[in-house]
Amino acid sequence: MHKPSKIKINHTLHKLHAFTCNQIMVIRCKAAVAWEPNKPLVIEEIEVAPPQSNEVRIKIVTTALCRTDLYFLSESTTKYTFPMVLGHEAAGIVESVGPGVTEFKPGDKVIPVFLPQCRECRFCKSPKTNLPLAHVDGMPEPVSRLTCRGKKLLQFANTSTFSEYTVVNQIAVAKIDPEAPLDKVCLIGCGVCSGYGAALNNARVEPGSSCAVFGLGAVGLAAVMGCKAAGAKTIIAVDTNPDKFHKARVLGATDFVNPNDHDKPISQVLSDMTNGGVDYSIECVGNVEVMRSALESCVKGWGVSVIVGYTDMHDFAARPIQLLSGRTWKVTWISKDGVPEMVKAYMAKKLNLEEFITHKMTLNQVNDAIELMEQGIGIRTVLSVSPQQ
Repeated sequence: MHKPSKIKINHTLHKLHAFTCNQIMVIRCKAAVAWEPNKPLVIEEIEVAPPQSNEVRIKIVTTALCRTDLYFLSESTTKYTFPMVLGHEAAGIVESVGPGVTEFKPGDKVIPVFLPQCRECRFCKSPKTNLPLAHVDGMPEPVSRLTCRGKKLLQFANTSTFSEYTVVNQIAVAKIDPEAPLDKVCLIGCGVCSGYGAALNNARVEPGSSCAVFGLGAVGLAAVMGCKAAGAKTIIAVDTNPDKFHKARVLGATDFVNPNDHDKPISQVLSDMTNGGVDYSIECVGNVEVMRSALESCVKGWGVSVIVGYTDMHDFAARPIQLLSGRTWKVTWISKDGVPEMVKAYMAKKLNLEEFITHKMTLNQVNDAIELMEQGIGIRTVLSVSPQQ
């Protein structure tokens, strides 16, 4: 449905800087629009404006459905306004760039990142965090370049990848290996990067240690994979759906626990299994009760629990003694700089992405993908959005 520009884009860097936004045309293309909460997405023709200063317009080739998309589609949870275009776990190709963009050129393979990295604020400059200043108090609504039927469409999480084209600030785009298969590495844009990084970079799992991963969606399975890569001896996979245990075993889990099979708290079950608690626990559900259970499952003295699952619906709580006894509670985020490194790891066959992809569909089938996720079927559905060429 893309209607090509009347201006032929020259892909050389010399010509690129002379190519003004006024010469780049509005693109009309297909997108899945959320007009209101808790309703099916609607495939619409939308208009995607030219990139402005420091912005990149991206042709989205593939995008995956993440549970966070469903979270913000829910009327009871969303802080975003409708209508909007969801999607944030994707990969594509740069179509055009706005003034001031020097890091990217048309034709580059990229992954949009929902957490920008400006490299200039206090937080970006600190080695203690990768959370930039703009996101310290939550996820602000970005300026949107998307419209439909005369209405502005909110660009969800700075990205809006359920669209054939989107416009993203260059600080929220990561350039990747030009040989990388976009239908695989799109998963690195959120789920796999979050879980894997939680194990290696935040928990800092050590060889020979014991770990428990709560929740075996894509994020949790990636955490399992990260624990194995770090050399953990015991990796306990915790989920109420035993159908997910096989995937967890393939990716490195050694033990499996279904909380529904026990009549005592899961923290006590894990404590009994590990002589007092695991060295590391990683919560990948986004449920405050599970967050507390994960913390309490850690051993006293040095246990570390990392929260990966997202929620902003409820306060979480724990008795002070849980921390006073030596446990540590942490969180994790992905970074723009970390994305290319993860792609390199995949290209070097150090990262298994194929096991996460259980369904392949087109953007037109996005509501079918949502139904599968709501029913707990599969791990990740990858949606084909635009042809790569």
